[in-house]
Amino acid sequence: MNILVSSCLLGEPCRYDGQSRPVQILRELQALGHVLVPVCPEVLGGLPTPRSPAELQPGGRVLNRAGEDVTAAYRTGARLALETALAHQCSAAVLKEKSPSCGSGTVYDGTFSGRLVPGWGETARLLRAHGIRVLGESRASELLEE
Repeated sequence: MNILVSSCLLGEPCRYDGQSRPVQILRELQALGHVLVPVCPEVLGGLPTPRSPAELQPGGRVLNRAGEDVTAAYRTGARLALETALAHQCSAAVLKEKSPSCGSGTVYDGTFSGRLVPGWGETARLLRAHGIRVLGESRASELLEE
């Protein structure tokens, strides 16, 4: 299976804070023959690393902590991530949880207070709309069963 994966989960220091969050289970999937296709939608959208943290707002816009509207970059990154997934025939994606681009099921509430609310990041939502199964890193082990 070809799996789109947030680059930060594979050790690439591309998160907003310039860090990565490697997940061992992804290497296990790779060892089993799955093809991992790395992508960072925020970088694809033109945002630098590091960058100001951003959160989805209740109306669907994405603002960074400085109050700048970065929605266009997030939507561009989501579109390019989808194009990458389709080009590589990915049937699933493992994305960074809680992120305004990659969040799967919960995202920060837009107040920069650390509170989570139900929701999907820009990229996660677009991938799902195109039939790609989206999992956060805490659920990546589900793919071992397939």
